[in-house]
Amino acid sequence: MATTVKMPQLGETVTEGTVTRWMKAVGERLAEQETLADISTDKVDTELPSPAAGILLKILVAEGQTVPVGTELALIGESADELSAVDGPDTGGTGGATAAAGLPGTASKVAVVPTNGNGRTDAVGRALSPVVRRLIAQHGLDVSQIPGSGAAGRVTRKDVDVFLTQRAETETETAAATPMPAMPTTASSPVTAEAPVTPPAPLAARVDAPAPAASARVATGPAPGDERRELSRLRARIAENMIYAKQTAAHVWTSVEVDYHNVEQVRQRARASFAAANGFSLTYLPFVARATAAALRDFPVVNSELDIDRKQAVFHRAVNLGIAIDINQGGLMVGNVRDADGLRVTSLARRIRTLADDARTGRLGPDDVTGATFTISNPGPYGSFMTAPIINVPNTAILSTDSVTKRVTVLDGPDGEDVIAIRPIGYLGLTWDHRAFDGSTALLFLRRIKQYLESWDWEQELA
Repeated sequence: MATTVKMPQLGETVTEGTVTRWMKAVGERLAEQETLADISTDKVDTELPSPAAGILLKILVAEGQTVPVGTELALIGESADELSAVDGPDTGGTGGATAAAGLPGTASKVAVVPTNGNGRTDAVGRALSPVVRRLIAQHGLDVSQIPGSGAAGRVTRKDVDVFLTQRAETETETAAATPMPAMPTTASSPVTAEAPVTPPAPLAARVDAPAPAASARVATGPAPGDERRELSRLRARIAENMIYAKQTAAHVWTSVEVDYHNVEQVRQRARASFAAANGFSLTYLPFVARATAAALRDFPVVNSELDIDRKQAVFHRAVNLGIAIDINQGGLMVGNVRDADGLRVTSLARRIRTLADDARTGRLGPDDVTGATFTISNPGPYGSFMTAPIINVPNTAILSTDSVTKRVTVLDGPDGEDVIAIRPIGYLGLTWDHRAFDGSTALLFLRRIKQYLESWDWEQELA
């Protein structure tokens, strides 16, 4: 009996995945847990292990195709004798497997992705990516009119942009070719009550007019000496996710100034012993992460997400800190420190370091990049002053930790007098979703983090 391989659920919020490469061809033998294919989602790239040993009987989804979680990807049998019992051609793979179903000149017996009429697939069942679905809904397009250049004719973001550009150009040409009506003059055609002049419609009556497509901007084209490069899969996903986040959450930014003198004193005292024991330096980030995790317990609404369709807020029981990690200037990934409110500074520092190392060497698994309930971005080591990051939706807020530098500041002396001192000062910036909470909550949350950083007994955290 054949074993069916399905698109796995790679994280709580992941609804679909893309088969980027088949590692086996039809007829090849594979062992249980041997890599069958590479899978890409908007959260992670990972290998798909075979659930059983046997012969690859059939590939149901072509390379480059995006399908919902649970979609059947391939069939694995116990012996090569079962190959003849499988009807229809395969949709692709390595080692000379047949061409994708639906391409010119191929039989099309392979089952297409099912559609439930909710706009997730095109007219012939090809799955549409989230960004393509958003663009189609935003501009009121009929997907059947858009030529697809992707695998098996799938409509891509580029196809939608080209379609919108061509449509805008056509509308412009049509408007230019339409003659303007002759305007009456005062002398020959006086305005009378029988021929009233109709004023322009007020703005409120024209709000449903379609906005010009962003892609309709005039492209200048490459200049001599310019180099055109393909976007990496990670960069393309970042682009889609950032636009989605900005279009979804009501972004507001708030900041506070923090005196890190208390943290710095402890950090300097523990500097040598910590590096010797752990093999890396003790930075400000784990201190901020520790204070933030505690503040999230104090303000649970900041650790929530919105379910607008049901008009509900989901308050998370766990405090899972997402840490934005720079992949050698090639993009960002958010690693997840699970149950961060139960970890002390040393444990947080080790966990963050492990996530960063694994991200930069491609060793992060699905559990490492999904499930964050709040995110911290750390541009400070690069010299930032103040940063307003984009919310990692479905989180309702993201914190930025900017550079800490020595500055002259005024403090309260022991007798209440003003005292001038040099202190390590930095800013914490919170970008928050105004749909979830208001400015008072955002500021109180930031002030709580500031209070913890400036007054906690950090010595016992490193004991």
